[in-house]
Amino acid sequence: MKTIIIEDEKPAARLLQRKLEKIKIKADILLHSVEEAIEWFTENEHPDLIFLDIQLSDGLSFEIFEKVEIKSAIIFTTAYDEFALRAFKLNSIDYLLKPIDEDDLEVAVSKYKERLPKKEKLQFDFEAIRKMLENPFKKEFKKRFTVKIGQHLKVISVEEVECFFSENKGTYIHTFDNRNYLIESTLEILEQELDPNKFYRISRKFIIPITAIKEIVLFSNSRLKVILPSYNDEEVVVSREKVSHFKEWIN
Repeated sequence: MKTIIIEDEKPAARLLQRKLEKIKIKADILLHSVEEAIEWFTENEHPDLIFLDIQLSDGLSFEIFEKVEIKSAIIFTTAYDEFALRAFKLNSIDYLLKPIDEDDLEVAVSKYKERLPKKEKLQFDFEAIRKMLENPFKKEFKKRFTVKIGQHLKVISVEEVECFFSENKGTYIHTFDNRNYLIESTLEILEQELDPNKFYRISRKFIIPITAIKEIVLFSNSRLKVILPSYNDEEVVVSREKVSHFKEWIN
């Protein structure tokens, strides 16, 4: 099975390449821009499967297929799942949310392989997807939270947040002034509401902002420990499977 990756961030492309190798999928070709992809498709036999980032450095990846007739199956990769869910459900296209989970990757490839015996022709309505994804980078991210303290309400801006953490089935804000506030949310929901350039979910238990990282130290089992200014209830550790992407995020 001939597979290529189109991803403008080279470290992310290499990381996906390594994850594919773990499930016996070889992707020798890595392309990083609309222009580079158009040139490659024009001069080469099309692959069976493409892993395609939506937003490339020089435009939306859909522009590739305005110039070249697509002959490959596609698994899209995106960090903008609110838009992806709407667009890909509409068009029955597989997609992976960044950071890409290895189990999700294997499931997506399995879905593709299931289609092969049926020889189904994949239909892509790129214009419909484009409309669904119109201006995704103008998405409004969460700017503040309202928490209840007794009979009072307190407004906490995202700039005050040192971390979000889960404990005993509750989700809490920990602020830079070393206070904890229970909020009516989950880390899963917060992942979608917070700006991914500013906040990162380092584990099942913690989401941290880039502004709160005081120090990063090596930890056991190839993990990293993050030192925060005031939170010291327990060690804040980056999960091993997220270490590579976390390093990309902080750069």
